[in-house]
Amino acid sequence: MKEFNASTAQVENIEGRHPRQLYMLFFAEMWERFSFYGMKALLIAYMVSELRFDEPKAYAILGSYAALVYTMPMFGGMMADRFLGYQRAVIFGGILMSLGHFVLAIPQDWSFFYGMAFIICGNGFFKPNISSLVGTLYKPNDPRRDSGFSIFYMGINIGAALGGLLCGYVGEKINWHYGFGLAGVFMVLGLLVFILGKKSLQQKGLPPNEAELKKPVFGFIKKEILIYGATLLLIPVIVMLFHGYEVMDYLMFGLGALALVYIIYTAFTMEAVAKTKLFAALILIIFSALFWAFYEQNAGSLNLFAMRNVDMNVMGMDLPALAVNNFLPPAWVILLSFVFAWLWPALNRKGLEPSTPMKFSFSFVLLGVGFYVFYFACQSNIETGLIPLWTFVAGYFFIICGELCISPIGLSMITKLSPAKMVSLMMGIWFFASAIGEFLAQKIGALMSVPEDVQQNAIASMPYYADILQKIAIGSILIGIGLFILVPVLRRWMKDVR
Repeated sequence: MKEFNASTAQVENIEGRHPRQLYMLFFAEMWERFSFYGMKALLIAYMVSELRFDEPKAYAILGSYAALVYTMPMFGGMMADRFLGYQRAVIFGGILMSLGHFVLAIPQDWSFFYGMAFIICGNGFFKPNISSLVGTLYKPNDPRRDSGFSIFYMGINIGAALGGLLCGYVGEKINWHYGFGLAGVFMVLGLLVFILGKKSLQQKGLPPNEAELKKPVFGFIKKEILIYGATLLLIPVIVMLFHGYEVMDYLMFGLGALALVYIIYTAFTMEAVAKTKLFAALILIIFSALFWAFYEQNAGSLNLFAMRNVDMNVMGMDLPALAVNNFLPPAWVILLSFVFAWLWPALNRKGLEPSTPMKFSFSFVLLGVGFYVFYFACQSNIETGLIPLWTFVAGYFFIICGELCISPIGLSMITKLSPAKMVSLMMGIWFFASAIGEFLAQKIGALMSVPEDVQQNAIASMPYYADILQKIAIGSILIGIGLFILVPVLRRWMKDVR
């Protein structure tokens, strides 16, 4: 079997095909992202409409959730690197996420925070390690790598599009808890796809030391069981953080400082080439946090903006705002992923492919253009308080072009620049940068909070959004220009990696 697989791999290399395991991981991640983004689509509107939280509190809780859900991959990535391996981490994470979605479907007050806590812990094990498994399918300088991650990223967004559309519709129009439950059904489907297909991965993603994993700790409990148990004990702690969300400022920026110090310290223990590569990765990770701070208005302020200030009437039919807003970004990704999956290899063959830092720079400029489209639409329709749906769609086009220049490229960059023994940890830190970005995003979103007495008045609510949308646009473009200036330095640090 090994000889057959090796021969197949050689043929795939010659013809430029991707490893068949990519498509198994594609479908597993697709259904997991259906559940994750389907549930996320409902959160801010559910808190404001159903739980009757005031908007600043709802943004703070959403920011805490988003920050924690992207912080846990540091822990899950480290546990996979050192003990569990990628495969077991993905399965454990999938089980926890399934439980979390079904807990959210229970119509009780306590279920909201506990369901989110299960999802946070599960995502920490699932998300970084399934992405790391994709990296194991390619050699370090394989020109198919960026294209492979773009294909994988398309799977993420097919799931996100379907999840945002269906769960958003069911939650907003039928029943919030049915929407949460629907997300759980598809999480189980994603988990089953991975379990049934993991044999094809063979030795990829197995524990680094099976004997060490089975060794008892404290004389009576295996390390593997201890990891699972300690994760479950985090759930009530996370629930406490939701109730005391004010402490999240100290927690997030404290963890950020610790991660920064750890990576810098680790880099100085390495030889020169590995050190500069790690520094380049770190700089790009920091910039990515700023990108997500602007981009992730989609899950917060733009959900409410769509409900209040976008004309959702099409040919006499009122479209559900939550479903539309959460369908548009991944739908654009699906369409544009084909273009970008073709574009990078085509430019590479001609020697014209932009470097990774240059792609990051483009991402900020395109993001800024997208927010300018939203801003100009607001200014042009200030008298009615409703922007046309086509301008909302057009703004997201530019934003998603920016996303495709950073997110799948960033995943690939981490696997190329990180030392082999740190790939999952660095993947976790990449997602932690998303956590910082998500946390900052809701602070920016809170600046667009609309007083309760004008929430139902489109003309009165429009100025609260327009001013901040313009500032996001300007800030994003200026950061893109700053990163463009740093491109030559970062390319030198990256050595042979583009």
